Amino acid sequence: MEELSKHFLNNNRRHFIKKLGLGIGGLAAASLIDPFSSVSAGTMADDLTLKLPHFAPKAKRVIYLFQSGGPSQLELFDYKPLLDKLRGQDLPDSVRNGQRLTGMTSGQDSFPLVGSKFKFDQYGESRAWVSNLMPYTAKVVDELCFIKSMYTEAINHDPAITFFQTGSQQSGRPSMGSWMSYGLGSLNENLPTFTVLLSRGTGRPNGQPLYSRLWGNGFLSSLHQGVQFRAGKDPVLYLKDPEGMSRLERRKMLDYLSELNHIQEAEFGDPEINSRIAQYEMAYRMQTSVPDTMNIEDEPEHIIQMYGTDALTPGTYAANCLLARRLVERDVRFVQLYHMGWDQHNNLPTQIEKQAKDVDQATGALIMDLKQRGLLEDTLVVWGGEFGRTNYSQGVLTESNYGRDHHPKCFTMFMAGGGVKPGFTYGETDDFGYNIVKDPVHVHDLQATIMHLMGVDHTKFTYKHQGRRFRLTDVSGHVVNDLIA
Repeated sequence: MEELSKHFLNNNRRHFIKKLGLGIGGLAAASLIDPFSSVSAGTMADDLTLKLPHFAPKAKRVIYLFQSGGPSQLELFDYKPLLDKLRGQDLPDSVRNGQRLTGMTSGQDSFPLVGSKFKFDQYGESRAWVSNLMPYTAKVVDELCFIKSMYTEAINHDPAITFFQTGSQQSGRPSMGSWMSYGLGSLNENLPTFTVLLSRGTGRPNGQPLYSRLWGNGFLSSLHQGVQFRAGKDPVLYLKDPEGMSRLERRKMLDYLSELNHIQEAEFGDPEINSRIAQYEMAYRMQTSVPDTMNIEDEPEHIIQMYGTDALTPGTYAANCLLARRLVERDVRFVQLYHMGWDQHNNLPTQIEKQAKDVDQATGALIMDLKQRGLLEDTLVVWGGEFGRTNYSQGVLTESNYGRDHHPKCFTMFMAGGGVKPGFTYGETDDFGYNIVKDPVHVHDLQATIMHLMGVDHTKFTYKHQGRRFRLTDVSGHVVNDLIA
């Protein structure tokens, strides 16, 4: 309890200093008198009753680098030399053990084993295995916490991605970022609590698409949905004033609209009216804060070079990683990046080489950049996709080419900063890279652990909807304490 009290006192002292230049409002004053009265920075009354965090957090912010499509762990991080020795031989029934296959390979006459075409080495003091596809990531392995024993029940993209983002394979639940926004509130009143950035990989540019419900608020207030930042002259849609409208005119219009909405809310009691008022006000403040955040002209040349020249091209993974750092630097609570194209069913060697090149340098740069600015300590970085890939070839295996199907029963993710153990590898798969043999980590376990690092007990953080109390981890999940420093 003493540690939690210190967290609130330090947090509010920092916020107090930040607010001096803008004037001290009622919430700031209240937080100094009673820290627990405003720990949730949401504007809705129901948010203010949550009393979160439950305990002192190790992380204040999350950057989730979601690799959509399912990166092949066997080409990137899970070194399996046995597959090279058994190349072309059929996957033993004793290893497969009747596990479910997708319709794309279930009809194959054989399942020829195939090892990675790419070379692996051990790096850093942690001696972590990384392939030569990820040379920049290899340089920061001593900051990374690898989980090689992830697993999920979902075997196809739509349910698998939805499961990772919302805790359910069926759509309609709030995304993780929305839960964080609802429970923990904002650290910056001038930017959204939950932001979303999309990029399309060069490995498979016309691959699996994404959809906005992945960052939706579900049954939570619309105040908590993710706000997408786009490439182009209008990063956030409908933010600019109509031509000919001055800033003062916009202010007067919003004030009058707010009066009308408050009358409606008093009459009908619809909480979404208050959400709409808050969204209008946020949009007004974002007219100044978003252009400032998006403008990278103040970034020194050595930072641009660290992320790579793609960082100068809006909408690329590198540009989005740099923007993610700028967002968390401004205390945005949850930044979600989606990078599409990790779905190599065929022509894997060529496609994954391009895909890895998209993300490798910028991922390593983001972690180094956060660390040199003192942000990595309380910013949790998560990297991974919705499932892994099979150890056998989808389709015909040739001397130079192969593909891999979806494999939900074991794959690799990594985290960095935010209270996780650096230079640490957790979990183990068998020599075939097909089954977990040590320390399995389910999707709900990962979600529970992320929430724990943010100071939230996942079993107590619920929302009552249609007579049932829902939570991100549904009715399962446990915190993987071995991952926590």
